[in-house]
Amino acid sequence: MAAASSSDSDSCRAESNEANSKWLDAHYDPLANIHTFSACLALADLHGDGEYKLVVGDLGPGGQQPRLKVLKGPTVLTESPLPALPAAAATFLMDQHEPRTPALALASGPCVYVYKNLRPYFKFSLPQLPPNPLEQDLWNQAKEDRIDPLTLKEMLEGIREKAEVPLSVQSLRFLQLELSEMEAFVNQHKSKAIRRQTVITTMSTLKKSLAEEDAVSCLVLGTESKELLVLDSEAFTILAKMSLPSVPVFLEVSGQFDVEFRLAAACRNGNIYVLRRDSKRPKYCIELSAQPVGLVRVHKVLVVGSTQDSLHGFTHKGKRLWTVQMPAAILTMNLLEQCSRGLQAVMAGLANREVRIYHDKTLLNVIRTPDAVTSLCFGRYGREDNTLIMTTRGGGLIIKILKRTAVFVEGGGEVGPPPAQATKLNVPRKTRLYVDQTLREREAGTAMHRTFQTDLYLLRLRAARAYVQALESSLSPVSATAREPLKLHAVVQGLGPTFKLTLHLQNTSTARPILGLLICFLYNEALYALPRAFFKVLDPSP
Repeated sequence: MAAASSSDSDSCRAESNEANSKWLDAHYDPLANIHTFSACLALADLHGDGEYKLVVGDLGPGGQQPRLKVLKGPTVLTESPLPALPAAAATFLMDQHEPRTPALALASGPCVYVYKNLRPYFKFSLPQLPPNPLEQDLWNQAKEDRIDPLTLKEMLEGIREKAEVPLSVQSLRFLQLELSEMEAFVNQHKSKAIRRQTVITTMSTLKKSLAEEDAVSCLVLGTESKELLVLDSEAFTILAKMSLPSVPVFLEVSGQFDVEFRLAAACRNGNIYVLRRDSKRPKYCIELSAQPVGLVRVHKVLVVGSTQDSLHGFTHKGKRLWTVQMPAAILTMNLLEQCSRGLQAVMAGLANREVRIYHDKTLLNVIRTPDAVTSLCFGRYGREDNTLIMTTRGGGLIIKILKRTAVFVEGGGEVGPPPAQATKLNVPRKTRLYVDQTLREREAGTAMHRTFQTDLYLLRLRAARAYVQALESSLSPVSATAREPLKLHAVVQGLGPTFKLTLHLQNTSTARPILGLLICFLYNEALYALPRAFFKVLDPSP
């Protein structure tokens, strides 16, 4: 009976939580075998039939056998192998032709694979980089049999440690071989040209000339060679190339390429660089105290997750707006955009099996999952507008649908900082007097500084004179010499004619006692009378 009542209470509690939740549990498959991250998830109407599919760049179990998967509902619609691990997936419109079906771009290795109607359409490869001249000379010598494989390995290792230009893949593979395998490798590759190829680390889309949802877009690629490339979606040519101080790993894009745009790139050196149109170098730099784990743009605010288990909000000029501490490590981040209510928020998947939704620094909702979430995607899926798709660390797939009656209320998750903390102070506007004072300080700054220095020197002189006068007239209770570290303080108790005089004598030295100390009173005998005007003091200890 007790067991039955306990199970009944648990089921009632589960039904109560389900009723109070803002989400409907549409599907959960712990054995879906999907291993990916948020950048490799995309939702799009790939066939133009109004049925939105989920595109997944699957890393495969243990990073082996990467595949491109397209899901319709909970089932896998198509599946095809990939030549290398995927870095990002994005859907975009390439042209104005009817029907307006979006294309799928998948970044993998040095290439971008473009699909239309789930069929291969185009393959764009990054331009090759010039090889290291020292490396080229060494392989030429190996080709002419002027150096042996062991000498080649030693010289290549020296180049790898000191040279600014990285080695090619061919040289890096050669350095990993055992001594018995080197000669065969050299004989096989010495006649081949040295090629240094970079790879894609991140990818996003940028509207070409119009801001509409169905406008033509460009692809923005971040590469291992510390560059950002803007790729034309029709001719697949490079429209713009920008350099960065470090390798980009997260990318946020806003604006239109032909009008004005901003690129925010979070890099491996722990900084975020903001670039604008017609700028080959970063215009602003945001320095973080830890490595970034995610970057999401919410309206005009850049929300960054760091390895210090915290979310930070920055402007595009680098001003920190707020910081929120998380209860666990952040595994993934993405944008939640509810178009029907005009809401934009940040979703953060945590290591404690929670997904937290924040609007600025206000917690809106907490979703608890059976396993830690490694990727998030929110949008239209199937024919439901507000669908949340999550994949877990163990390869599971979770699909939740936001209730049509659900409203995110600030403070609806857990208790956070008080609302008064976010209230801006009513700072008064600049008055005419303030402006005039600022102009006067700007024009007469040197003279004002000299006057201040003069007054400061006079103040120090007066203080020194007062100190000397107090020592000469014995008005100071502190001894003037270091040989007698004493402090004397007298307190008069009573108004007369009889009163009591209490003396407080203190040895201010830390380790030196004072021996043979005497106290003598000097006073007017016509006015005062003391029983003892001269006596010996017990040795005060330090």
